Amino acid sequence: MASNSLRIFPSNYSSESEKHSFSETTNSFKVHDTLRHGFKSVASDVTAGHPLESKLENWDETQTNLKLNMQRQLYGIHAPVRLLMERDIVSRNRRLPVLPSSNFGLDILTGKDEHIDFEDYLNDPALSTQMMDVHVSMEHRLGMKF
Repeated sequence: MASNSLRIFPSNYSSESEKHSFSETTNSFKVHDTLRHGFKSVASDVTAGHPLESKLENWDETQTNLKLNMQRQLYGIHAPVRLLMERDIVSRNRRLPVLPSSNFGLDILTGKDEHIDFEDYLNDPALSTQMMDVHVSMEHRLGMKF
């Protein structure tokens, strides 16, 4: 018995990448309904998404769901709840915005400490917080306006 909760690979098509025809996305005035169906682009109309693209987009989420469901079946409901709670606590940034932080604890809880990814050796220096002003960043964080 195979259920979706123990899926190892993501499904071919995700519900988000579902394509609608022009007649399905128009309102009574024959105008594209942007609020319900998003922006319309020529690229999305011309090129259909490859099944591998949706699998790659949903890979991490599917693997996380598989691990959480396996923990629930082995140890009970407390194991995935505790892990998700720990991830939430560790992911909160408690430092001043200008101080560098690596969030190594979150990498350990997600299992990314064993892998070398693109971000590990090619960080974008434009995203660095080294050049920020401490006072301005704290005012922005606290919502103060002077």
